[in-house]
Amino acid sequence: MKMWRFQNLLILLCTAFSRLPQTASVIQVFGYEGRDVKISCSYSWWFTSTEKYFCKEDCGYKDVLITAKQQRKNRYSISDDENKRIFTVTISDLKLDDTGTYWCGVSKEGPDRYTEVKLKVIKDSCCDKVTQIQGDEGGSVSIRCPYESKKKNVLKYVCRGKQPSTCLQRALITSDRQTKRFRFTDDRKSRTFTITIYNLTLEDFGSYLCGVQSDSGLDDFSAVELEVKEFCRVKSSIIRGIVGRPVTFQCSHPPQLRDKEKFFCKGDQLNNCTDMMANPTKFRLHQLSSSCFSVTITELEAGDAGRYYCGPDSQRSFTDYTRIQLEVDVPLIYILPTVLVLLLILTLVLLMFLRKKSKKLQVGDVMKSVGRDAETRINDVSQ
Repeated sequence: MKMWRFQNLLILLCTAFSRLPQTASVIQVFGYEGRDVKISCSYSWWFTSTEKYFCKEDCGYKDVLITAKQQRKNRYSISDDENKRIFTVTISDLKLDDTGTYWCGVSKEGPDRYTEVKLKVIKDSCCDKVTQIQGDEGGSVSIRCPYESKKKNVLKYVCRGKQPSTCLQRALITSDRQTKRFRFTDDRKSRTFTITIYNLTLEDFGSYLCGVQSDSGLDDFSAVELEVKEFCRVKSSIIRGIVGRPVTFQCSHPPQLRDKEKFFCKGDQLNNCTDMMANPTKFRLHQLSSSCFSVTITELEAGDAGRYYCGPDSQRSFTDYTRIQLEVDVPLIYILPTVLVLLLILTLVLLMFLRKKSKKLQVGDVMKSVGRDAETRINDVSQ
């Protein structure tokens, strides 16, 4: 009786083990949500002509997702390279709940041969921490990307956007490929690689990812947000000032011309205007930023009104300049004394005129009186 029970137990155990997948190895695979992932499964040469399939969970009949004969089914496709003895399964449009355990199956006599696949699906976005940097239009900016010490010799790259899944394909520059506007340097002591972008434009504004290649298939990323500041390009403006007070102009230029000698002149045309910087006491220049400087007229005079030009490069060979029309107002306190003087002069002139007129009238009256007396005397003599 006992012997019969033992034999039945062995049969049950053998049956149970025969239903379990016979694993050869474990494949770790990572994929991004919404993207595709490829899973390559190798097999021995004596299984070249046998059936291959891809399954999940217990790999029962209902768990088979696709077979080599089907080639394509729903989000799964399969191809078999018999020369390399590798069949490849592609899962399209990955979902987060696709994460789990799968099996590459190869049919054979007795229990099939299986390769375990661990798939992890992560969101196609990065990152929790974002480094904010700024640059000036026309200038340059450096993006610094840290990495682990064990990643010194692997491929490094930078791309635009926030999606890690396609970052390498969209890379602006890599550690083995340079471009004109982008320069790659790697400081292995500080474990930081740097991407320098030259001749910044406003279109360079946005998100960037630093990528470091990993053997796991899931590269390491860090995120950077770049802000590009437009330089203070005041191409034409009208400024009003008051006599006796200071007034300040802002003059723009591309950042790369910051070290050029500046010009500030007055005239109707740029090509024949008069240099005003010869009087540094009255005209004072200050560099406000890498793309803007100011000129202050310390004490305005009425004669300072007119058109001015300012910009980089005293030779005026660049088209980036600012044209300013200055209008000068004279306060009442300056006009009043002049008005009073004019009124006084007019009053004096009027008094002199009236006085002369009065004298003429008096002389006329005397002459008329003398004439009447003479006429009377003549009449008396005649009588």
